[in-house]
Amino acid sequence: MTRKLIAALTLTTCSAVASVSAHHSPSAIFDMAKPFVVSGTLTKVDWVNPHIDLMLDAKAADGSIESWKIESQPPSWFRHVGLTRADIAKAIGQTITVTGVRARDGSRYAYLMKLTFADGNSIELDRGGNGEAKP
Repeated sequence: MTRKLIAALTLTTCSAVASVSAHHSPSAIFDMAKPFVVSGTLTKVDWVNPHIDLMLDAKAADGSIESWKIESQPPSWFRHVGLTRADIAKAIGQTITVTGVRARDGSRYAYLMKLTFADGNSIELDRGGNGEAKP
């Protein structure tokens, strides 16, 4: 009986730790005080939990291509504000502009604050806590 209880507690603890480490506050990874802008070609939209990721290729100052990963809210948040994967995926292959905050480690990883499409339309994520996207 004791071995089963210890095994059950160990499994529960491991599951809880994995769950907590999978979900994080943006400020834990991204420097929220230092916004930046990057423009490039949207190459992929990963519409999966725990966060939607956009991949884009941007031209560096030396002319080389830099691949960026842009993290955003989870799919349920986008559904809540009336946006679907198709609303963003329509821009695959087009130039987009992302206003966001970079990862603290300086990598080409960022958190999305505003997405501007080639036609000038944009989606701004309101970080004020009211769960809205501003078209």
